[in-house]
Amino acid sequence: MNGLALVVNEDCEYEEPIEIEPYYGIRGLVSWEMADDIKLTEDADKAEWYITNLEVDGTQELEIKVDDFDRTNLILKELPDYVKLHRGWQGCPCSMMASLDNTFDAVMFIGYHSPASSEGNPLSHTMNLRNQYVKINGVLASEFHINALYANYLGVPVAFLSGDENLTNIVKEFNPNIETVATKTGVHGAVVSRHPNITNQEIEDKVKIALSKDLKNNLVEMPKSFTVEIQYKKFNDAYNASFFPGCKQVNSDTVVFETNNYYEVVRALKFIL
Repeated sequence: MNGLALVVNEDCEYEEPIEIEPYYGIRGLVSWEMADDIKLTEDADKAEWYITNLEVDGTQELEIKVDDFDRTNLILKELPDYVKLHRGWQGCPCSMMASLDNTFDAVMFIGYHSPASSEGNPLSHTMNLRNQYVKINGVLASEFHINALYANYLGVPVAFLSGDENLTNIVKEFNPNIETVATKTGVHGAVVSRHPNITNQEIEDKVKIALSKDLKNNLVEMPKSFTVEIQYKKFNDAYNASFFPGCKQVNSDTVVFETNNYYEVVRALKFIL
């Protein structure tokens, strides 16, 4: 495909390329304390490969949305002129997807992780550590699930995802046309990480495949209605959330929100999650 406009959304807790002692890659994180110690460096970023590769394919616009850590290793002046860097939290309801609108041809998710209450990753969570789980229409919702539905709401297909093995299996259930690469496997409180030379090559190959497809097949039919269920770790959070319009507390630590419009889902999540 030529003339692509793409968003690369990086969830940096699990990003591919970082090779910094003593952890040799964020792919191997098993605790938040390890994340706090990481100092990112300029030459540790895989995003430059995506940019270089996509330039060959005729990309007209590439916006990189970076979440979580302070991504000082991305030096904008050293990237191609058509690149835009969206760093930090904008504060809008679409949260991690603040870069995305319906003018883009596709979005790619880099370094994503399993949802809260999942054993697929020692650091499994959904948006924050305050909830026990988030469900949408009865399905345990990861950040991928929330963001992919928002992309579909805009009519933008998800082309590719890298992350832990459990999540890549979840992605294939969501839409088997999305290309994936599993960089590590969660084993209870541990992770088994594959060598970055191998996974980086797989990412290169799979991104090329993803962008050569008819991406219309990567869209899914949106549900006609949405039921969001959140169980909090602290019961008072459920009480507080119950005052959001349309949100009902169904037991001491759980609320439910129902709507027919997915934008109302992400609006609610901004305030109750």
